[in-house]
Amino acid sequence: MEQLMAEETRNRTWVREFVLEGFPVAEHLRILFFLMHLLAYLASIMGNTLIISITCVDHRLQTPMYFFLSTYSFVECCFITTVIPQLLAIFLSGRQTISFVACFTQALVVFVLGATVFFLLAVLSLDRYLAICKPLHYPTIMSPRMCFLLVTVCLVLGFLFMAGPVVMLSQSSYCGPNVIPHFFCDFGPLANLSCSDTMSVEMLFFNLALIVLFGSLLVAIFAYSNIVVTIVGLPSARERQKAFSTCSSHLIVLSLMYGSCVFIYMKPKQTSRLDTNREAALVNMVVTPLLNPVIYTLRNKQVHQALRDALSRVQLPRYHRSSAPSL
Repeated sequence: MEQLMAEETRNRTWVREFVLEGFPVAEHLRILFFLMHLLAYLASIMGNTLIISITCVDHRLQTPMYFFLSTYSFVECCFITTVIPQLLAIFLSGRQTISFVACFTQALVVFVLGATVFFLLAVLSLDRYLAICKPLHYPTIMSPRMCFLLVTVCLVLGFLFMAGPVVMLSQSSYCGPNVIPHFFCDFGPLANLSCSDTMSVEMLFFNLALIVLFGSLLVAIFAYSNIVVTIVGLPSARERQKAFSTCSSHLIVLSLMYGSCVFIYMKPKQTSRLDTNREAALVNMVVTPLLNPVIYTLRNKQVHQALRDALSRVQLPRYHRSSAPSL
């Protein structure tokens, strides 16, 4: 019996690399799609980098909220850089080969950073709750040490929640087809390609993703329910408008992030469609990071003023040099 099992094992073809199928795009449209996604990627990187830079150089933005926003922007840059360059290569070549180890490493990084983003969104909700509902206690609670601790906890929780299922799935047997109908190594397509029974791993991933998504969503709902009550009770219309303006961008980003992720990962396996998942994942990977710098921070009046001041400091020395009399 053991000899038969050993012989069967030797006769199997073990998968050493995967092929990312990407999007089915007509040949004459590949360059167009490549340029569109390249511009979106560069705009996302530039916008998020601008948020990080202006937060570091302007002392008026060195507050807990902007510290969390700059951390969020940094994680977003890492998140999209893990996936988008590979998507661009797929548009140029039609398909893209990725090794077994690189594929699961990419899946690990994507899901750890993705979970970290949702925990950061929950922290941002709590930060706004404390700033609006508990203004007297806010400076004491949100000390620099607490801010660093919260960011560290978000990253650690992201790793603890997502590393287990990905590592367990990587230990499964892959002996058949190796074409992934996606533009990155997503959990569902990898589980479908496995020769092993992955039901328990998929259920674990589903439950942990459920905790991450709805746990952080409940925190946001709690925070904004209290914020709405507090804003409605403010005596001045100007104060109400100012308080709401600091939260409206956050609510838009929450809707985009939670909507697309719930659509992708919170469906039973038998009703999951990979084509629609790819489109929803594209929203997460390309559209949302592109919109975040605009709707989250760059529309903020404080950031506008900080940008104007930074530009004036850059232009002023040039003006003095050009207007200086020649000897």
